Amino acid sequence: MSLDHTRAPVLEALDAYRRADMLAFTPPGHKQARGADPEVRRILGDAVFHGDLLASGGLDDRRLRGGYVRRAEELMADVVHAEHTFFTTCGSSLSVKAAMLSVAGPGSRLLIGRDAHKSVVSALILSGIEPVWVEPCWDAKRHLAHPPSAADFEAAFAAHPGATGALVTSPTPYGGCADLRGIAEVCHRRSRPLIVDEAWGAHLPFHPELPTWAMDAGADVCVTSIHKMGSGLEQGSVFHLQGDLIAPDVLKNRADLWGTTSPSVLIYAGLDGWRRQMALHGRELLTHALDLAAEVRADIEEIEGMHVNDAADFCGPGLAADLDPLPVVVDLAAPGLSGYRAADWLREHRGINVHIADHRRVNVQITHADSGETTGPLLRALRDLADAARGWDAAPVVEMPSPDELRMEQERLPRDAFFGGTQDVPVEEAAGRVAAEMVTPYPPGIPVVLPGERLTEPVLAYLRSGVEAGMNLPDAADPAFRTVRVTDGRGRP
Repeated sequence: MSLDHTRAPVLEALDAYRRADMLAFTPPGHKQARGADPEVRRILGDAVFHGDLLASGGLDDRRLRGGYVRRAEELMADVVHAEHTFFTTCGSSLSVKAAMLSVAGPGSRLLIGRDAHKSVVSALILSGIEPVWVEPCWDAKRHLAHPPSAADFEAAFAAHPGATGALVTSPTPYGGCADLRGIAEVCHRRSRPLIVDEAWGAHLPFHPELPTWAMDAGADVCVTSIHKMGSGLEQGSVFHLQGDLIAPDVLKNRADLWGTTSPSVLIYAGLDGWRRQMALHGRELLTHALDLAAEVRADIEEIEGMHVNDAADFCGPGLAADLDPLPVVVDLAAPGLSGYRAADWLREHRGINVHIADHRRVNVQITHADSGETTGPLLRALRDLADAARGWDAAPVVEMPSPDELRMEQERLPRDAFFGGTQDVPVEEAAGRVAAEMVTPYPPGIPVVLPGERLTEPVLAYLRSGVEAGMNLPDAADPAFRTVRVTDGRGRP
């Protein structure tokens, strides 16, 4: 049966609720803006509060007999070629946890690319799943990790045949994509499911010139953040399911463990409206975005001291299998520039925020929402930055480890190390100790240190010099990285 993608069930129900002028004696307590602080109303506008109502007993009746969210999920599944779709309003950090627990449980093993987001590690800590880390494809020249290959997962399954499934991140925040078809084939030959953390890939199903979408590549579960490359509100996430290796009711049950009982109708409406936008106009909008990104890439390449990484840099044997061109990754060659310095200067002097800043790059992501009105100021600002940086002293050096030095031994399960007895020690004394915390440069949110890993001097020197150069470590017990939280050997308190 053909579904009508001109419809948006959640948005239509929200409009009907407002037109009916219903009177609520339920949460939220602002009662459709009437009780909200006047200054908050002035800044946010009343429309935010008018769309903020209960999903059950508000948007729908108490038994959800209208089925608005369910029908919106069915439409989303249809447009991206999935069998089932579930909305969440707690971001893909929740979605990936639900997906992991639908495949593995306490004490079981799961193959995971070591370039995973911190939300994956949080799931390991809370669930007791034992990770089998699969090393990413490391570009030692550019100091950048790309997703592990199918051969890497094949070798990991051979070494750990009892693993219950696999998880890979694709695309990475830098746009590198995995060989999802190959990895899915490796998993399915063993009747094991593949989870794809495709948080950065919401746009991929809607244009043939973009990398292959996880559902089309054969993944079993795919997690997508609609707010990252789509038009959804922050925290809007979906996970898609197909095949018979994971039951839909199991995935929904695991999501219920993590999710809120007060989901945001505003976020649901954003998910619903974005699906309709992409179903009706996605190819046209993304053609515009791809053309614009190509122009931006070419223009930045002409700026002295800047190079835009492309498929020739990121793709090939031992690197990424494909590249999403919408994240425009700018390598900075000028001696006075680092990504940290560039990001700070652009925000302070030109009012421009970049997505990722690392020791040598900035990432400016182009979406269907951009146009010459946004890219023009960006290009002018980057040219001004290049001129300004000529007078700067050399940027602080970040002591980058080799790929071999970057990886540390997992001595204890993340859960045991995190919840066991701990102490904070000076970073100069931490080498050889077992970490009891995550240490994560953010963004993009990929931990350098995991609970249970035995710390080494090259990694500690990298993080210490990184902080001095401008790196942000928001989840460390000491964000200044003067001390590190380690296990004290006493076990759980």
